[in-house]
Amino acid sequence: MGQQDFLAQQYYNDGDFDKAVVFYEKLVESNPRRLDFADQLVRCYQQLEQYDKAIAFLEGRIRSGTAHPTVYIDMGYTYDLMGIPDKREEAYQKAKDLLESNPDYGYVLGFKFQQYTLLDNALWAYKRSMELNPELDYNTQIARIYGEQGEVGKMYEAYMDLLSEREAIKPNVLRVLQSFVTSDPQNENNLLLRKTLLTRAQKDPNPLWNELLSWLFIEQGQLSSALGQEKAIYRRSEGGNLDRIISLGRLAEDRSDLEAARDAFEFIESESGDPLTQLNAKLHLIDISLLEDDSPNLDRTRRAYESLLEQYGYDAASIQLQISYANFLAFRMDQADEAIEILKKSLEQPLSEYTEGYVKLNLGDILVYTRRFNEALILFTQVQKGLKNDVMAQQARFKVAQTSFYKGDFDWALTQLKVLRNSTSQLIANDAMQLSLIISDNSIEDSTQTALRKYARADLLSYQKKQPEALEVLEELLISHKGERIEDEALLMQGKLLEETNDFSGARLSYLKITEFFGTDILADDAHFALAELYRIKLDEPEKAMEHYREIIFRFQDSYYFPQARKEFRILRGDPVN
Repeated sequence: MGQQDFLAQQYYNDGDFDKAVVFYEKLVESNPRRLDFADQLVRCYQQLEQYDKAIAFLEGRIRSGTAHPTVYIDMGYTYDLMGIPDKREEAYQKAKDLLESNPDYGYVLGFKFQQYTLLDNALWAYKRSMELNPELDYNTQIARIYGEQGEVGKMYEAYMDLLSEREAIKPNVLRVLQSFVTSDPQNENNLLLRKTLLTRAQKDPNPLWNELLSWLFIEQGQLSSALGQEKAIYRRSEGGNLDRIISLGRLAEDRSDLEAARDAFEFIESESGDPLTQLNAKLHLIDISLLEDDSPNLDRTRRAYESLLEQYGYDAASIQLQISYANFLAFRMDQADEAIEILKKSLEQPLSEYTEGYVKLNLGDILVYTRRFNEALILFTQVQKGLKNDVMAQQARFKVAQTSFYKGDFDWALTQLKVLRNSTSQLIANDAMQLSLIISDNSIEDSTQTALRKYARADLLSYQKKQPEALEVLEELLISHKGERIEDEALLMQGKLLEETNDFSGARLSYLKITEFFGTDILADDAHFALAELYRIKLDEPEKAMEHYREIIFRFQDSYYFPQARKEFRILRGDPVN
């Protein structure tokens, strides 16, 4: 039977109903109680317009006593296809009469009506069975049908009723709601959901409605409004858990909504009674202050760090403060020696293996910044060996490869990168693939690796935040090695550095050169994505952004950027995004 079942389904899926019906007739004959075979046979008859055979088969099932209650819906739908409305309604009524005598038939009859897109009848079946037996619950099915009918308001109300009774299903409900709302606050569905939730919140003090409003505001990019809801939830909750506000503050910081981020972390700082939570909030506020000002007062920021160190001291509990201050000194004030001393002092404290690894990675980064490559490699290797099978070990291995690349030891870098191609972290795997391709592609035609060494030098200068010097090296590389494999990589780095210096016109030109002259090469999708993001975020030209997202969607389906490109394209087009 297994082979026949497989072939029957395969022919049916392929639309080859003439062949499928032969198999299903045999399967039904040998398995008269298998409802799935009977259903498929009826569907084959309907597809082949052999309506008389379908009716005869269904009537035979009824006479034999093997009929399922849904047989009358199959019969009614077949009469509808035949253009006989009286018999159609008569058959549907027989199905409904069965439900009246046994409300437990509500689910199977409602589901069968749904399969034939007879949504009004399906609604009746679910609702009537619940009226006859209040212990039955088909509210989920009812809500879905309202959604299929485009009755979005009724669907929202049905889901809210469900959540009132079973809050545990909230993740499932949010997945459904996400397919109806967009990032546009003025979208009709968004406005309707907001009104529904506000009405519920006014009538019922349940924090659930504030949580859903917060979720909606986040979907719409209105993080300050979301924060207002989160504060309300916090004030009503027992125990005062700030985790949701911490998560929202980080999200706001990641999305460069600095006003909302500052508001969130100031609230956390004032409300939390936990010294470490307060410290982390203060560190976030320092980061935000550096982002808010194009020319921040670095001396004032240094004094803020020093004040925190006086307050919290040098111990294992304040390790994040020590790391943050060291990175500030090295990468913002170019005082790497002092930063290195701080982190070496940090390592003298009793730390967990994981925390020690985290400190070593940060210390290694600063050593790379100062070109003390060998010392950095020792630290990265220690982390790699000490935390095997952890993502941090993979990060350390990538840093070994990257440092070896800066150092000019391309063979050893390539050895490390080959291992990382199968990293559990997609980001690490993608970065490893990119760097390994740069090394291997540019070692084939240039045995001296002259162009590659210049590229590595520019990359190190970029890492050291020396953009003008890096751009100067890249400009010389692009002139003296024009037409070589390295050119598209150099253009991509040039574009990113020009973006960092706010030369958006220059960045656009660099990316466009890649799409025009290297449109089928490995970095074409990187260039299209960079252009799309540049047009969307910096240049406010959504139509042009859509063009480049579309290029990735249709030409680079295996690209790392494909999921994000598809999402942003749909948002710009105004589609609901799930």
